[in-house]
Amino acid sequence: MGSALFVGKAVHHALQQWSNRRWKGQPYSAEDIRTGFDLNWTASQEQEPVVWEDMKEEVAQKDKSWGLVEMYLRETPVPPDERPEAVEVLVESDLSQHGLPTLRGVIDLVRPGGVIVDYKTTATTPNEDQVLHRNEIQLSAYGLLYQAATGVKAKGMELHHLVKTKVPKLVVTRHKPTTEKQRGKLFRAIESYLGGVQREDWVPSPGLQCSACEYFQECRGGGL
Repeated sequence: MGSALFVGKAVHHALQQWSNRRWKGQPYSAEDIRTGFDLNWTASQEQEPVVWEDMKEEVAQKDKSWGLVEMYLRETPVPPDERPEAVEVLVESDLSQHGLPTLRGVIDLVRPGGVIVDYKTTATTPNEDQVLHRNEIQLSAYGLLYQAATGVKAKGMELHHLVKTKVPKLVVTRHKPTTEKQRGKLFRAIESYLGGVQREDWVPSPGLQCSACEYFQECRGGGL
């Protein structure tokens, strides 16, 4: 596993722990979250080892990861006593009426009233004008999945970007509920993907997604 993906997962796990404690009405402190963070860091490396350059790099990345979590706990727009509607929930939507397979996904956090939150770690400050364009398919899928699970539309969407700058910062972008036009674009994207799989059309499409792809080396080497 690449170090960037490992860091993202470590941060995500800590925020999940924080949300779960609020969901269950359990008391928590930054020290509690740090203990879980440390235990998960060790356990995760035993399951999916990361090749660090040396011990200094691992220590630096661990400190940077915890710095992101600490910053988020300090600056999050989510009130500490706000009880989530759902945390890390697996949801699905039967799309057979559209000639498509069942769509499944996991939503990081649902705030009261149906506000969907997705966490993202990034090395650079996101451009607000490009955020929706880059994440529209994902947000449309979340909106579709939420409605399938609850029978009502999501009230809105929030992307919480934890930015790995020298001084970590949080950038929150808020988005309106999924429109019918966006839902149609999602269906067409799924159709296009399925068509490519059926044709065995494995043409590489390099982009930001490559950092989280488990087939990066095979694709880079032309083995697919």
